[in-house]
Amino acid sequence: MLFENLSERLERSFKILKGEGRITEVNVAETLKDVRKALLDADVNYKVAKSFTDTVKQKALGQNVLTAVKPSQLMIKIVHDELAILMGGETAEINTKGQPAVILMSGLQGSGKTTFSGKLAYMLKNKKNRRPLLTACDVYRPAAIEQLRVLGEQIDVPVYCEPENKNPVEIAQNAIREAKSKGYDIVIVDTAGRLAIDEQMMQEIAAIKAAIEPQETLFVVDSMTGQDAVNTAREFNERLDFDGVVLTKLDGDTRGGAALSIRTVVNKPIKFVGTGEKMEAIDQFHPSRMADRILGMGDIVSLVERAQEQYDEEEAKRLQKKIQKNQFDFNDFLSQIQQIKKMGNLKELASMIPGVGKALKNIDIDDDAFKSIEAIIYSMTPKERMHPEILNGSRRNRIAKGSGTNIQEVNRLIKNFDQTRKMMKMVTGNGMSKMMAQMPKFKR
Repeated sequence: MLFENLSERLERSFKILKGEGRITEVNVAETLKDVRKALLDADVNYKVAKSFTDTVKQKALGQNVLTAVKPSQLMIKIVHDELAILMGGETAEINTKGQPAVILMSGLQGSGKTTFSGKLAYMLKNKKNRRPLLTACDVYRPAAIEQLRVLGEQIDVPVYCEPENKNPVEIAQNAIREAKSKGYDIVIVDTAGRLAIDEQMMQEIAAIKAAIEPQETLFVVDSMTGQDAVNTAREFNERLDFDGVVLTKLDGDTRGGAALSIRTVVNKPIKFVGTGEKMEAIDQFHPSRMADRILGMGDIVSLVERAQEQYDEEEAKRLQKKIQKNQFDFNDFLSQIQQIKKMGNLKELASMIPGVGKALKNIDIDDDAFKSIEAIIYSMTPKERMHPEILNGSRRNRIAKGSGTNIQEVNRLIKNFDQTRKMMKMVTGNGMSKMMAQMPKFKR
């Protein structure tokens, strides 16, 4: 997970201050020496790391430690606030004003531009009720046009392309005309990249920008490329003066230094992060929340937001009625599993819970963790799913064979399902008082 090593190193650094009665120049210097090394090992730009620790030292030495706050706790608070400032401080919004609003994507080949274009279209369509039009302006790679088409079909967003036209400026201009005539209110322009920066690519994307005057120009960078990402961002910014940065592959095993350096080096905000392969794996970048996660504090706000995105009020009311009548069945259970899966990578979701990320460090949580459960439920007949009480021994044996599992797994799932159903019945309606009444009485 992103920043995992940095989180561990910072935690060790703060332990230097544990047991200390107060903050002094000596123990702060020792702590921050370790913090600076941790940042450099995480591939943070040297000047950024030095400036960061100098600022933290200045603020730490100016603080009077309250008796209720330990020096290590105060240092964590200062480092947290400075990390948030380092990554931009405030959450930066994307500009989608315009008829249509035009968003230009830039970056090197392999950075994830095309995939992110699809993710952004998906987010704008499903969370903002916008009508996006994806535009294929990579005239060099036929696979790029096809990739965008496939993504467009997957998320049900139209893709404008002219496979025979080799002029990306014309294609972009025609796409905007198409959007105006058909009522699309956002045009996302996917451009060509190279394996390295070259003059032809820079001239081409600068010409596209000048011709279409986008409301938003985003620079997409693979966060796993480390310090190279910062250098590339600097060169693109000098030519394009882009509005914001997109960091892709933040779910990978990366040191994460780019995220901590780019904001300072190019003075442009990180606006979005890609956190997985699925189309819904896109998050707005919140500096303070990322600082929480770097320091092992979790990110419960983002977790709640993801849950709310999948929350359907009508479905919830329907389920509540079924639970009260003890009619919650395996179809409902399967529906809940699908909603959890839509929230994103399971290990990443768990890491958002304070204290859980560290505990799960060496535990592999596969995104297919629900696969055997789903296989068992899909092996049931419609009647069995609706009426779990009819699942006798012979039915269970048939389900085990049909799902490629064994009778023990089937029995375990049915037992857990029964317990879940009883618990849900108890905590709805008047069931709570019944559950309280059944709890053992403790002598005072």
